[in-house]
Amino acid sequence: MLEANSKAFIVEDEKRNMSVLKGLLKMHCPIVHVVGEAGNVEDAINALSAVQPEIVFMDIELGDKLSFEILDKISERNFSVIFVTAFDHYAVRAFKYAAIDYLMKPVNHMELIAAVERSISNKNKKDNSDRIDLLLQTIMEPKQKNQRIALPTKEGLIFIDVKDIIKLEADGSYTIFHFLQKNTLMVSKPLREYEEFLEVDNFMRVHHSFIINLAQVKKYVRGSGGHVIMNDDSLVDVSVRKKDDFLKRVRL
Repeated sequence: MLEANSKAFIVEDEKRNMSVLKGLLKMHCPIVHVVGEAGNVEDAINALSAVQPEIVFMDIELGDKLSFEILDKISERNFSVIFVTAFDHYAVRAFKYAAIDYLMKPVNHMELIAAVERSISNKNKKDNSDRIDLLLQTIMEPKQKNQRIALPTKEGLIFIDVKDIIKLEADGSYTIFHFLQKNTLMVSKPLREYEEFLEVDNFMRVHHSFIINLAQVKKYVRGSGGHVIMNDDSLVDVSVRKKDDFLKRVRL
């Protein structure tokens, strides 16, 4: 059950966008009560500690600064963050790693409702803080490989070292993560959700049902498409149409 009068704070430097978002919340999310707003980094930092909202809606660009600076400078981050932004490919990838919600402008009211429901349903304050830590690490250290990924489960988030992932396996609308330690984890997101942003960290979709960690490939066995033997000794087929791209990636 969603709580009434959940407190929200909006960080947005364009008055029109601020007004549109407040209007959408009033019309479609009456359980959310906007208790404060800010149009720049300094005002947001000063106000957030006093207001103590459950949800913060945050644009990325605030004049010549970025809103990530706000999160970096606030010590008590006991709130969910929903970014509201124009297209920014790199930032979107970082949001996915940290399992943080984002909405693209112009905001779709159905996506807004879904994001608000997820935020209000998440009561684990440590999860929220850990998500933000992971986001800041990804954003502020862009030249480094991502060390961790946040995976949602029924109990909350699990933070996994990316290097320990052997492969991802499709299971309908779910994805099964297989790890070097030979344990598994099922998450309620389809495989395609992970394909694009994990590719940067040396992963590849080699079959409609599998994404593999190329650093965990032990052996490739040739065939029409062939198959790979992973470091956990599991076998994964390589589709015929993916074979050439795979061989280029592993330089065989």
